[in-house]
Amino acid sequence: MLRTRTSSLRQPVVDIPAGTGFTGNGRTNDVLWDKYSLIIKGQRVFIHSGEFHTFRLPVPGLWLDILQKVKAAGFNAISVYCHMALINPSPGVAARQIGIWIVLRPGPYINAETTAGGIAHWITSEVAGELRTNATDWHAAWQDYVQGIITETAPYQVTQGGPVIDNEYSQSPATHAEYFHDLETAYLKSNIIVPLTANDPGEHRAWINGTGAVNIYGLDSYPQGFDCSHPDVWKPVVTNYHSYHESVNPGQLWYFAEFQGGSMDAWGPTAPGYDRCRILTGANFENVFNLNLWASNAKVINYYMLYGGTSWGALPFPGVYTSYDYGSAIAENRELTVKYPELKRQGLFLRSSPDFYKTDWVGNSTGGMVSVSNPAAFVTLLRNPDSAASFYIARQGKSTTTDVTTFKLNVTTSIGNFEVPRFTSGITLGGRQSKIIVTDYSFGSSSKVLYSTAQVLFAGQIGGRDVLFLYGDPTSESEASLTLNGTPRIQGAGVSLVSSNGVASVTFLPGIQGLITVWDSNEQLVLYSDTDTAGTFWSPEISANDPVEFANYWQFGTNSSILVGGPYLVRNTTITGSTLALCGDLNDSVQLTVIAPDDVKTVTWNGVPISADVAAASNLTIQGGFVAQLKPSSTVHGFTPPALTNWRYADSLPEIRSGFSDANWTPANHTTTKIPFKPYYGDGRVLYGCDYEYCENIVLWRGHFNATENTKSVNLSINGGGAFAATVWVNDVFLNTSYGNSTNKRNVREETDDKFHFPLGSLLYEQENVITILQTEAILMLMTILAEKSPRGVRGFMLNTGEFGEWKVQGKIGGYTNYLDKVRGVLNEGGLYGERMGWHLPGFDTSSWVLRDLSEGLPNATAGVGFFVTTFDLSIPDGFDVPMSFVFDNTPQPYRSQLYVNGWMMGKRVSNLGPQYRFPVQQGILDYNGTNTVAVALWAMEPTTVTPTLQLAIEGVYEGGVGGIKTNNPPWSPEGRT
Repeated sequence: MLRTRTSSLRQPVVDIPAGTGFTGNGRTNDVLWDKYSLIIKGQRVFIHSGEFHTFRLPVPGLWLDILQKVKAAGFNAISVYCHMALINPSPGVAARQIGIWIVLRPGPYINAETTAGGIAHWITSEVAGELRTNATDWHAAWQDYVQGIITETAPYQVTQGGPVIDNEYSQSPATHAEYFHDLETAYLKSNIIVPLTANDPGEHRAWINGTGAVNIYGLDSYPQGFDCSHPDVWKPVVTNYHSYHESVNPGQLWYFAEFQGGSMDAWGPTAPGYDRCRILTGANFENVFNLNLWASNAKVINYYMLYGGTSWGALPFPGVYTSYDYGSAIAENRELTVKYPELKRQGLFLRSSPDFYKTDWVGNSTGGMVSVSNPAAFVTLLRNPDSAASFYIARQGKSTTTDVTTFKLNVTTSIGNFEVPRFTSGITLGGRQSKIIVTDYSFGSSSKVLYSTAQVLFAGQIGGRDVLFLYGDPTSESEASLTLNGTPRIQGAGVSLVSSNGVASVTFLPGIQGLITVWDSNEQLVLYSDTDTAGTFWSPEISANDPVEFANYWQFGTNSSILVGGPYLVRNTTITGSTLALCGDLNDSVQLTVIAPDDVKTVTWNGVPISADVAAASNLTIQGGFVAQLKPSSTVHGFTPPALTNWRYADSLPEIRSGFSDANWTPANHTTTKIPFKPYYGDGRVLYGCDYEYCENIVLWRGHFNATENTKSVNLSINGGGAFAATVWVNDVFLNTSYGNSTNKRNVREETDDKFHFPLGSLLYEQENVITILQTEAILMLMTILAEKSPRGVRGFMLNTGEFGEWKVQGKIGGYTNYLDKVRGVLNEGGLYGERMGWHLPGFDTSSWVLRDLSEGLPNATAGVGFFVTTFDLSIPDGFDVPMSFVFDNTPQPYRSQLYVNGWMMGKRVSNLGPQYRFPVQQGILDYNGTNTVAVALWAMEPTTVTPTLQLAIEGVYEGGVGGIKTNNPPWSPEGRT
């Protein structure tokens, strides 16, 4: 039950079925658990999940694309953050359609490397109390948000799995615990009945007992950390997962709310970039570290991230840039990466192995419970207490080694104990590698594997036959012993088979490439391939035809699937009568291989019938096999991106011109602030952007003063977050730029304190002068209570003599309360003049602007801001997914730019720091069949020539896709802009 301090909330609404040994929260029996795993609607389930933030893919039609790719890799769940500042919906309907459970993580604080950790910006300046405590005003601030989450979530509870309350937080001091208790009370007083959980950002034993304790404890673990500079240098695996779990909550399932699936990347010229992160956390990492997690007996696992996406607009916190690719298995542009096949091999194994969902941790090779011939190998034994199926998970004893290790293993089976392999030289770990050796492993309706040192990709039943698909490395031997039934018709080359006492021992010799048939009878089909070939296979589920509950959910509506090899992606499959309909994506010609029920006579691909290669199919299997050549249309190779030309230009910094009026700007006259970091110096006025509702992107300040001949300089302390910048003018004269800094998370400077000297002739003596400050601001910090209230703005202002008169401030039109663009949201725009006028929006008339190429930079090599706008047309036929990116020059220059595509701020190029210069933009923001508007706000930070270039690049062409992607790019309107 949920442990709280309020006794009235402990009263169970429902009784847990007697004699089951299950635990629940007293509010529902649809989600129960024991020390092994979750029990959902009476079925034991291994939750195999990947993190996906819908707010980082602001095209809802493409959520289906990600969910299909998640499901195709064998995952049965996603974990989803809700972003309080954006109030994004979660993909409940799409997830139900695909058959994916959702673990909902609404916060209010989510971290996720987002601005203010997801907390709405207005809270950071309007709430005086400490955030994420039991402070009264903070309590009032999150009420509407949480009630909204409850309202939206309740209809999808059974398919979502339940919310995680807040995120990555300590249970002490008491104010933290009281805050969690208050959040729990809000859910318990609602119609949310699924269990509540939280994630502990390290082994801190938080939220297991005491005030604020949750139903299910979750742990975060990122064993490689977040610096990808040396992607071939590993940190060792964590060896105490199991012992830690046993010490803190042994009676409960073992849940990893976040396990490393990639890494964030930082600003700076030495930042490694996400390609290196994809190497550091690549397929070998997934193989060794994920299986090490399995060996700790974890049965609810979420990999962070599976799809990272884009931190567009003001989404990112100061430590990261626009791309949130994260080195994930699914890239930011939605392409499948080199990491994806390994996750798919793991996912299909888990889906095929229900005995693995309930296992006891028996011991390992250092504790005497497992015996190996070579101490360089480390093996952990998990065993199902009901079926006695055993899973020996092997890795290198020194997990960072690249040495090849060969060993033999003593196993316990239903026919006795013996050493395996029995016929080959040993089990080989090829450097950084893990393997699972199974014993007494069931597949199909009645078949058994006595043991196998080959890896299991698929085990199940297809068309009445028991089917097993094994794989192994082509450079080493592997071996399996299993009961083979029926009369074999095909046996592949490279296989040695010896039968004894009804059990066949099969040896797979080195050198096997591609798919071979080991056994093909009316009762069984056994296949084997090399590891890479196994990664090209899919096992799409066949949904139940009857209108059953959870028709698309594995274990619930269906247990039927097929095998499909070859295509880039298989999205879904249906069988109607004798026709098998496959839907998916192609980017090249491939051989299609299908194992299906033998009553399938016709196969279609994306609705088009395919001609079978009968001879090839008969060499694979006599029944249920289908082989053909799939070839995409010639259109796949015919796309050429349009050139970005005919740029129109206008100055976007009229604020420094003589006669500019800031009469309609907001007076910056506050003398108090609820932000805990006070000004350093000045006259008592507080110049923090959020205090005036300007929390996002670029903010401008104008300080008025009268000058005399003794006025020589001004001191300004400016806070903008790591990698920020602020350029200062007096009247129309450039003074200097203050630079924040970040060099791959080192030398971070988020605040400056500089003296700006007034050049001769820049001041108007005995007249009004104006200091103009243009700064990036309000990408707020995260993690600590005070950091979400960072003092973005001017923390100190002082003339060498005299005082400032009026200060004015301007950010986005309407601030965070009355911002104009309700579709793109509060984080999309800032305070540049061009933004305030809507120059970035499609439909704004630039015909009167001058023609000036972007590569020419600003006129006269001045420091300032200019807007460049052009349009281009796309004409991409339906049925194609064509990922595209906008690519800037990759040269260090003193400029920053904001990239807008059809009104969406899809990138911030910081040329003096880097590393990002390529910005993916999705269909739906891009109009595949129409005119697209691209705008670049170019900020030259020094009075020197800058020469940015921008090209549109096609990253790939895939025939297929999800189709039906709608654009939602509201055009320019004069309302509120003029």
